[in-house]
Amino acid sequence: MSTMLAARAHPDSPDLTLEQVDIPEPGPQDVLIRVVAAGLAPGMMELLKRGAFRHLPSILGHEAAGSVTAVGSEVAGIDVGDRVRVHPNLSCRACDYCRSNREQMCPDAAMIGHAAFGQGPAPLYARYHDGGLADYLRVPWWLVDRLPASIEFDVAAKVHDLANAVRALRSCALPLGGTLLITAATGTMGTATIKLAPLFGAGRLVLVGRCAERLDAVRRLAGPLPVLTVATEELGEDWDSSGGLTRRFRHVLPEGADAFVDYTPAGPAIGQALTSLATGATMVHMGGNLTPLPVPMVAVMANMWRIVGNRSCTRGDATDVLGLLAAGALDVEGLITHRFALADVTAAVHLMRNRSQPMWMAVITP
Repeated sequence: MSTMLAARAHPDSPDLTLEQVDIPEPGPQDVLIRVVAAGLAPGMMELLKRGAFRHLPSILGHEAAGSVTAVGSEVAGIDVGDRVRVHPNLSCRACDYCRSNREQMCPDAAMIGHAAFGQGPAPLYARYHDGGLADYLRVPWWLVDRLPASIEFDVAAKVHDLANAVRALRSCALPLGGTLLITAATGTMGTATIKLAPLFGAGRLVLVGRCAERLDAVRRLAGPLPVLTVATEELGEDWDSSGGLTRRFRHVLPEGADAFVDYTPAGPAIGQALTSLATGATMVHMGGNLTPLPVPMVAVMANMWRIVGNRSCTRGDATDVLGLLAAGALDVEGLITHRFALADVTAAVHLMRNRSQPMWMAVITP
């Protein structure tokens, strides 16, 4: 067999196309993986629309796990048959950022099967831009992590999202027992953050989303933590222009939140939630929201707020997640709500982008 099924993006097209393409040949430093599970991230389609993919056509999908089927002549420590997951962050591996566990800040920062984020030439991205929504995936050996036997492939495929949540929570500097506010709480990153929050000292969660029914569904992910939910659909049709979310926070959270993780991709919720923070609190944004903040800098100064931008996890974050999973310290039961065949990837992307039903994490199983 010399060809495989793959979900590809093409120039000037907003959709994925299923095609038969050649199985990639591994080079001396490459590992070829038979994909068993690939994560599905709806945000990749928005980045595709924005032109963030430099090399098209391209196979999408930055989250993948599977079994090694071939290794290059210069690869050591990885063998055919190994169960592995792929860390998708591509970088130069030599700059100050890369040498200090901050590879997502590298000028050459990009992701396998995903977008380019840095402004550098990114030569590795040119070679490894094809991702995991396919039967096979070729990656450089240094981005492969062996999987403990206790970690299933579908969970391994979502380690990157869990590691993103770890990075966001670390950036929060949440005080022990503090109140954590999470917007877009019913999405992939929101639910991952809910699961991890107790490990970072959260004492109470405030979850914000559009739909009350979906917010009720994610309550159980918080375990014994007290949870307060705020559904924007209950704030009135003009909440976004009248400050309805701000008023609700002042009523139910008069003391303010100690930290705020924002995953909203658009809209004014980020600005209205920011005003609910306690003095000295931190906001971490990882939603790619283009809406300008309506808060004057004098308010940031007077309240001594920290505002932190975060676009990805580090390899260290991912390694820590694997350790938590292997030790049984992180329970991800219930996070993966949907599984699709690769042949159904177009319908799966549509469902994730519209979310007409509760849908947290989804994986593709070629």
